[in-house]
Amino acid sequence: MAQEATATARNAQNASTVAGLARFFPEATPVRMRFQLARIMPGSAPSSAPFIESIVIEFGTPREVLFECGTALEFGDDLRLRNSDGSFEVTASVVAVQYHPDKTVVAARFQEEVPNWIVKS
Repeated sequence: MAQEATATARNAQNASTVAGLARFFPEATPVRMRFQLARIMPGSAPSSAPFIESIVIEFGTPREVLFECGTALEFGDDLRLRNSDGSFEVTASVVAVQYHPDKTVVAARFQEEVPNWIVKS
């Protein structure tokens, strides 16, 4: 015997906020890679910036990374990103920001060319 039930439909609020920003980056590919994030203060050496948060890079292009974080970042902020074993460390600049309650969605562009960091199959 069939029973009535109610289901919640998926809508924009349930979708990834990073995926929404990725729409503006046609080359963006889902990647899901864990990194540590440091904000580089103006005038200081990138290597002196302490890591303040663990993030997951959800999308990437050959030149950009897209992620959400709890740190209030702004357009033009310089960042340092490092993977968990320290074998990959880069600096990037924030090129797009979307603010949401309790999180910031960010696109950051590498400051130098990073060959083969993302490989498409």
